[in-house]
Amino acid sequence: MTDQKTSVFTGYEKFIIAIIATLQFTVVLDFMVLSPLGYILLDELSISTSQFGLVVSAYAFSAGAAGLLTAGFADKFDRKKLLLFFYTGFVIGTFLCGIAPDYHFLLMARIFTGLFGGVIGSITSAIITDLFAIEVRGRVMGFVQMAFASSQVLGIPIGLYLAKVSSWHAPFLMIVGLSIVVGLLIFKYMQPINGHLKMQTKSNAFSHLGKTLSRPEYLQGFAATILLATGGFMLMPFGTAFGVNNLGIKEDQLPTLYMITGICMLVFSPFIGKLSDRIGKYKVFLGGSAIACAMTLIYCNLGITPLWIIITLNVLLFVGITGRMISASALMTAVPEPQDRGAFMGVNSSVQQIAGGIASLIAGFIVTETSTGYIKNYPTLGNVVVFAIFVTALLMYRIHKYVTAKLNREAVASAASASV
Repeated sequence: MTDQKTSVFTGYEKFIIAIIATLQFTVVLDFMVLSPLGYILLDELSISTSQFGLVVSAYAFSAGAAGLLTAGFADKFDRKKLLLFFYTGFVIGTFLCGIAPDYHFLLMARIFTGLFGGVIGSITSAIITDLFAIEVRGRVMGFVQMAFASSQVLGIPIGLYLAKVSSWHAPFLMIVGLSIVVGLLIFKYMQPINGHLKMQTKSNAFSHLGKTLSRPEYLQGFAATILLATGGFMLMPFGTAFGVNNLGIKEDQLPTLYMITGICMLVFSPFIGKLSDRIGKYKVFLGGSAIACAMTLIYCNLGITPLWIIITLNVLLFVGITGRMISASALMTAVPEPQDRGAFMGVNSSVQQIAGGIASLIAGFIVTETSTGYIKNYPTLGNVVVFAIFVTALLMYRIHKYVTAKLNREAVASAASASV
């Protein structure tokens, strides 16, 4: 574990951060690349928009179900072995997407991919918690969160290019190739992560899951995660349609918007992580929440707007969202006890996926599309998101107080043990 008094990581710790960030890049890209491919799939597979929506949401719901089903077992195995198992399943699922001949095969492939890919985030969070002290966890999360920005800067444009010059299968096969390399590096160079096994009791997996779901402080964390997911997943599905039909963005300007936003977040994400370690994770969370609220209210009420203003507002919005996600993720890692980390992270990942799927469905009921493509009620959607952000801030304050008290107790106990 990193020395709490220094910000310098060892060579092995840098490898862990880099390999987890790259792994997350492949998982995030697999999920994100599907939406830009939508217009191609609608034509190639002769499917309706509702069928395409089901392909997208099927991953989220299967991922949520998998997390709940595996949460009770998550602390019973070496985390490296568990990661390799689920990452292998993810690679197989993505390969099936890459060879899917029709809609029903693709739908089943997305469900299969979600069953494995949806659990990976919780395993990597548990690994980060096991290997890095809370004092540096913010900057670790900051680097890992760069996977989302990287997928916008590199992954989506490359994926769309491959889809145009080859076929819509090509982006998935590209992800498979990169994922195989990542998996081999994990297999060869990652050390076993099994310290938590020494703290395990003889309770079975279902009992362990039941205890995890019954602890009040854990339930607070799950509730906060549900609301964290609500904001992003409500705005995201209709963001492109709102930009093109309401704000006047041309379709060929969308890559520019994605690229500039992604590049800015590559710069801001590590800075936000370091700032959360330096001044406090909850303070950064509040700052990010304030920025996200302001930008959401402005953005959702815009009409026809010049591209440079949209890019500026979009970057600021993502700064707020990223500030919330990095600081909240780092703070949330300190909630579970060591022997419960895998189960807690598994359930937390599940509720995030399921909440995201439900939020997307709710958003679909709030907004409507006219015959010209104009998106109605987007300001109402923005108001709902702002309300969710406000309530989340209240929940995160309770988590912040709990974590602070817990760390103080651990510090006192450690000092007392050292003086004996």
